[in-house]
Amino acid sequence: MRTPLLLWLCLAWGAAGAQAPRPIDRAVALYERGDHAGAQAAFERLSRAGVAAADYNLGLMHLRRELPRPDLVEGERLLQRAAQRGFVTAQFALGRLHEEGAFGGTRDLAAAQRWYLQAAESGSVDAQVAVGTAHYLGRGAPRDLGRAAYWFREAAKGGDVGAQYLLASMYETGHGLTRDLRQARYWYDIAARNGDEAAPGKVKQLDAQAGATTPP
Repeated sequence: MRTPLLLWLCLAWGAAGAQAPRPIDRAVALYERGDHAGAQAAFERLSRAGVAAADYNLGLMHLRRELPRPDLVEGERLLQRAAQRGFVTAQFALGRLHEEGAFGGTRDLAAAQRWYLQAAESGSVDAQVAVGTAHYLGRGAPRDLGRAAYWFREAAKGGDVGAQYLLASMYETGHGLTRDLRQARYWYDIAARNGDEAAPGKVKQLDAQAGATTPP
């Protein structure tokens, strides 16, 4: 698991701009310089002060065994505390960790879906894709193509190219949605503009079909 330490941190603090670095920024800088002992001490101080980003980063250091005495249980507890405080990055990380079987070596797709859903509802595009995929495949959640389409649409609106293409495909085929070729073309076109390699061909195909059925 290589979930990165948070570089942009929590948007709730706002952009730092030209202001002096915040304590959490200084703690991350210590980690990036390879000073794990200094980073640990800084994150622990901030964690005791209730900073969710510090809980998240310190938890990851435990889980990555980057501390002298790593504690995987403590790492999970810290991530959960950050997630419960509304830290979206921690919510998504917990989903991925449960999906990968990082806790006890056993994958827990239902637990992964619970955390992904929290992150998705908080606006994480990656989590929206994960929730949609779980419903699409019936993996960790009941198979429900309507719910899958809902979350793919949310992720598509958030700019995820894969979700844009999948949503277009569902509209084209009527798979989980009422068939709507105009909506299919709309989302294929957006996916194409965002770099999906297959989408331009789908736009041309739908345009050709529309031209063939248009009365002279």
